[in-house]
Amino acid sequence: MRALVALLAGLLFGLGLVISGMANPAKVLGFLDLFGQWDPSLALVMVGAIAAALLPMQWVQRSGRDLRGETVTLPGTRLIDRRLVVGSLLFGAGWGIAGFCPGPALVALGAGMPQAFLFVLAMLGGMTLFNLYNRRGHA
Repeated sequence: MRALVALLAGLLFGLGLVISGMANPAKVLGFLDLFGQWDPSLALVMVGAIAAALLPMQWVQRSGRDLRGETVTLPGTRLIDRRLVVGSLLFGAGWGIAGFCPGPALVALGAGMPQAFLFVLAMLGGMTLFNLYNRRGHA
């Protein structure tokens, strides 16, 4: 039953990404083009996502458990350090260059978009490099 719920939630999330345009790199790049042909429509998608997550996140922060009653581990710090800033800049640069972030890239990969394949390969490569870097004690 848990696997079925996870599958349905993933399908609903993926459908939302397709309908909203988040899986379309041209639309995402239009949103990021603040000084050109800016397309603000994805800002509404982001506001909707934040609104949808607000109450569940407050629940988890208060109770420490998800809706199934399982323990949830949240970050233990709100410190903005060099690692966070550098990681955010790399994430943003990748998003701006490719027009994908990880979730929509997987949806686009499932839809057979060749540029999504390259992005996902690069993303997996970056994750591997990060893990190797972390294992060497650079945490």
